[in-house]
Amino acid sequence: MSPSVGVVLPTHNRPELLRKALASVLAQEYDGELRAIVVYDKAEPDLTLVSERVDVIANTRTPGLAGARNSGVQALDTDLVAFCDDDDVWLPGKLAAQVKALEAEPDAVLCSSGILIDFDGRELPRLAETDRVTYDALIKDRVMSVHSSTYVARRAALIEIGMVDETIPGSQGEDWDLALRAARRHPIVNVDKPFVRVLFGVTSHYAQAWETKVDALQWFLKHYPEIGREPGAAGRVYGQIAFGCATIGRRRDAVRWAGRALRANPRERRVPFALAVASGVVSGKRVLLALHTRGRGI
Repeated sequence: MSPSVGVVLPTHNRPELLRKALASVLAQEYDGELRAIVVYDKAEPDLTLVSERVDVIANTRTPGLAGARNSGVQALDTDLVAFCDDDDVWLPGKLAAQVKALEAEPDAVLCSSGILIDFDGRELPRLAETDRVTYDALIKDRVMSVHSSTYVARRAALIEIGMVDETIPGSQGEDWDLALRAARRHPIVNVDKPFVRVLFGVTSHYAQAWETKVDALQWFLKHYPEIGREPGAAGRVYGQIAFGCATIGRRRDAVRWAGRALRANPRERRVPFALAVASGVVSGKRVLLALHTRGRGI
């Protein structure tokens, strides 16, 4: 008998996108029980979405994405839980393929899949190019396709490792943190096919929240000191902080973090972008737009 699955969809005032995300979840062909729970964060729940397979609740925990996810997990009693952000879409075959892969690895906490980056109607696949994603791999490289909307997890194991961390500033990177903690126990099982369409760019809840992003990245440096000991990882995170500081006008901090990035990794590609923004040659928004058209982030 196939394990029961509950899908958590956190949302905040994006009704049209949410309905598309929810429809893509309910359209999955799966021979076990499949339910969805929509969690409204700092917004009035839309009870018209309630049906035999759909529950609607408000976030009862810390305001923000992490609290909303955890509210959904706690409200479910299914064997497995999965996440789908309200601006993303599951593609046919996702759930069945991931449940099969997860069942083949009884010690694994989490399963991910590949994604399709959707920017302005252009679709670009992003794959991990492996069927196992280790803790070390996630430290060295964020692994873009290990994305929250791909996650299918054993509910009991997820609760054991602490669910989604609600102390990360603005819930920025909460999916990376969750993946790291899951991978500490057992490598993440990965179905390396693009099973989720991820809407990329200015519609993202975090597209311009750079003050919070800088705080969150420094949270990661504190909680995962391994990042600072791995040259590529350190250069990447320091470079991201430099770019964030430059984007919000903290020029001196941007230069300082850019220097740290170069000392960690002299070839760190984010440094020129950060310094260009800090000097006023180009805006951070314009740099991100150029990167997003290629399915990339900073």
